[in-house]
Formats: sequence, C-alpha cells, structure tokens
Amino acid sequence: MEKSKAIINYDKAVIDVDKVSKSFGDRQILHDVDMQLFEGENLVVLGRSGTGKSVLIKLISGLLKPDSGTINVLGEVVNDLSERDLMKLRLKIGFSFQNSALYDSMTVRENLEFPLVRNKRNLTRAEINKEVEDVLEGVGLLQAINQMPSELSGGQKKRIGIARTLILRPDIMLYDEPTAGLDPITCLDINTLINEVQERYKTSSIIITHDLACAKMVADRMVMLLDGRFERQGAFSEIFDTDDERVKPFYDYNFIV
Repeated sequence: MEKSKAIINYDKAVIDVDKVSKSFGDRQILHDVDMQLFEGENLVVLGRSGTGKSVLIKLISGLLKPDSGTINVLGEVVNDLSERDLMKLRLKIGFSFQNSALYDSMTVRENLEFPLVRNKRNLTRAEINKEVEDVLEGVGLLQAINQMPSELSGGQKKRIGIARTLILRPDIMLYDEPTAGLDPITCLDINTLINEVQERYKTSSIIITHDLACAKMVADRMVMLLDGRFERQGAFSEIFDTDDERVKPFYDYNFIV
C-alpha cells in the first residue's frame, strides 16, 4: 500500500546535502553525495547495513563533520555552526531512535515533561500538562500517561518515543529504523503514525529503514544508497524497476519467501 499524496513545497529544501564525503580511516563511507529534503516531505533512505545511512543522519545533526561538501539545514550551514548554535538547531530536529530512548525510572508523563521543562523553562504547570496530554493524544496513548516504560509493549514504547520527540514541535523528524523489532501489525500502526505525524504536525521527515513495506507505506520519495552514493531515487516502483544486481536482492529479501 503506497501512501496518499502529501502537500509538499518542492521550492523549499529544508535539508540540502551538497557533495558530501565522509571517511573513517581508510574506509570511505559516503562519496560526494547530494540529497534534498523538501518542506512537508517524507523521504525514505534505503540501503544495506554499513552503507552510511546512520552516518548521514549524524552529519545532518552536526554530530559528525563531513570531510568535504556542505550540509544546509533550515537555512543554516551545519559545518560552520558553533556548538551553541548547533544546540539551538537541534531543538528544531526531532530524533526517533530504534530503542525509543525512554528513561526507565520515569513515568510516561515524566519522560515527556523532561525535554519540555529543560528547554522551555517559563511554562506553567497547566501549560506543561496540556502539552503532554496533547502530544499523547496525537500518538493515541493518552491512557498510558502514568505508566512506566516497563509496562508498555514495544509498539507503545515506539509511540511514546515519537511523542517525546514531538513535544518540542520540531520542523524536521529523523526516524532511525522505526519498525525494527516489531511484529507486522505493530509495524503497520507505526507506519500509519508516521503519516499522521506528517499531516498533523506539518513535519518534513527522513526515514531510514530496511523495511520495504514501511518504505512503500510512508515515502513520498525514496533514495537508495549504493556503494556510498545515492544511485537511485523516485517512487517505490521507480527504485525497483531495475536489473541492477545490487538492488534486486534487497527487494527479494523483503517480498519473496
């Protein structure tokens, strides 16, 4: 099932990766890559393990610096920013991690309050409560507000992790393997939530995944990293309409029993 058409501003790139290369020792991970994420778009990045997908996200967020090339995020050249300015920019970028990154010793409410209180110190208790309840309602888990992470299923933890990211109202969402380790039904729920987040919160998102069912369901556009370069991009059918032996096994693993 491919996703419905989103409202995307193709005249405005919120992320622009221009001729970026990155190596670790003698191993070159990214080779002169170009990539754009447009306002309102869900962009899926496909590729085998070790091809540089997670490195790309770390470069975009300033956690790593490129060896060459430039990365522009929301009008800022990430390579040139001070640590203080990077921290400000990161408040506009939401990270959804594979493991949900919840604090086990905190309730769901406390997990969501933590980034809010830390970054918006002038909020009243009533305003904090409203923000927490609104974002939990947005991911369909208001009833879990007083539960501990240990009481939640894997899918629920994933939703709460996304809610905690959304509470600062980021412009950009970065999802790292959002369906990893989940059963097929829960995967469908998370894919639906990613699309709902795009529509409700007007986010622009990069979704890193190996899961082609996820990719097909959430992507407005896909790019595929092959040998450190974005060799293919477009809709699902365009990506996989090929005899390229680097691409076919990726499709076969996901869809051929």
